[in-house]
Amino acid sequence: MDNSSTEHFILSRLAFGADDAGRAALSRTGLKGWLREQLAPEDGDDPACRQRLAGVKLRIKYPEGKDWPATDEVRPLQWLDAPIDKLAALHDPAKPVAHPEKQRPRLEVSMATLLRAVHSRWQLREVLCDFWHNHFSVNAWDPPVGTALPVYDRETIRRHCLGNFRQMLEAVAQSPAMLWYLNNRTSRAGAPNENYARELFELHTLGRDAYLNGLYSRWRDVPGAREGAPAGYIDQDVYEAARAFTGWGMEDGSGLGGNQHLPRSGRFTYVESWHDNYQKRILATEFDPYQPPLADGRKVLDLAAFHPATARHLAKKLCLRLVSDKPPESLVASAARVWAEHRDRPDQIARTVEHIALSKEFAESRGQKVKRPLELLASFARATGIDFQPAEALLYELDAAGQRLFGWPTPTGHPDTGDYWLGTNALRRRWTLMAGLAENWWGTGPFDPLAALGAKPTAVAFVDHWLTRLHGVASPPVAAALLNTAGLAPDQPINNPAIARRLVAWAGMAPDFQVR
Repeated sequence: MDNSSTEHFILSRLAFGADDAGRAALSRTGLKGWLREQLAPEDGDDPACRQRLAGVKLRIKYPEGKDWPATDEVRPLQWLDAPIDKLAALHDPAKPVAHPEKQRPRLEVSMATLLRAVHSRWQLREVLCDFWHNHFSVNAWDPPVGTALPVYDRETIRRHCLGNFRQMLEAVAQSPAMLWYLNNRTSRAGAPNENYARELFELHTLGRDAYLNGLYSRWRDVPGAREGAPAGYIDQDVYEAARAFTGWGMEDGSGLGGNQHLPRSGRFTYVESWHDNYQKRILATEFDPYQPPLADGRKVLDLAAFHPATARHLAKKLCLRLVSDKPPESLVASAARVWAEHRDRPDQIARTVEHIALSKEFAESRGQKVKRPLELLASFARATGIDFQPAEALLYELDAAGQRLFGWPTPTGHPDTGDYWLGTNALRRRWTLMAGLAENWWGTGPFDPLAALGAKPTAVAFVDHWLTRLHGVASPPVAAALLNTAGLAPDQPINNPAIARRLVAWAGMAPDFQVR
């Protein structure tokens, strides 16, 4: 691959697509230098992105209710930086608010996600935020979860997405969004809720491949257990871990007995009287009774985070996202080693991502990943230079194409293999995304594809220019197919903006642009 094509490939994988700024940065620093900058971003949004976020305004409309007046207004984003107590107040039964007000925090995070994917300077951080939101998936279309989404996005996912996994794991366990979604806020001694404990092992850490209950029903029979190093986990581990997390709750107004109640701040809290203090055995490790507050749960997080199966599970998932649907075993194994070697480092995740991105397996994997709808729309907007603004209607198009932002119905998160994204209906909706962005159907920004080429370019020059921008290279067969579909001769001048936009949209629909 030539330099231009290589830069396009890298930015398609480690960013939300290639744009002029990304190409210039890669050309100036090379991949290692670019990674060094991207893996150590400044806190918060870059100034240009922050300014764009400040300019986003969304309509909110609902009829009069018993407890509120009719509302129809356009508001700026108001919840992205809000503390959890302000957000939790949206569910205060003493001060009822309309349902659209409760949905607004989730909607605002979704709008910010779209905008950052297109405009953020820190593109790799955005890619990894998307990865971790999917790994630690919550269904924020459930209003109580959705109102906590700004804090989950800001303080749990964004703060830790390049950092240390063990720290991130505890932040997730104590996050109001996860406590509500997987019901641990209701878990009490004598009636522990197993939802969080099961997903902790099955999805967040060791992974399904390490679930050995089909082979073993007693902890001591699991290979390695008698030496204190079990190869995997069984249902007994889940049951005992659920006991370890009893009392990990949130201030949601629950009764404490004796006419006492928790506050309604929405914050994480530990209620000692709800905790099962008796001895436990988890992953072949004895837990003594009556440990200090939070100690049992934190010990489970240590055991799960540092288990060899977790290193492999997370390495494989990162390779699955960044390399291919069937990542080479050599890369999964080496990435797992890097993950384990850096387990105590504050930049553990960044170092593992760097290892994957600099590997020969990564360099040889062009075209082996299908773009998810968010990646598709962001890469089209970045390649075309559309002055993109997010729109609520665009969220419903993403949903129709198979990607409901922050709304996957189960804790597994969206699938990350191409077969899910390429069904007949999904392809049609993906093409709709390209056409709608080019034609500004949703008010996301006007597009003039002729402006960059001067007056009346020939059809072949126009198509070659936009194929290079979108695909990284001008392909004569694809160019010929586009011109033939439009009924244009190669040397025919193009001066009709509608035809020009249609040609660029078709270039975005071509197979080479659907992959990264």
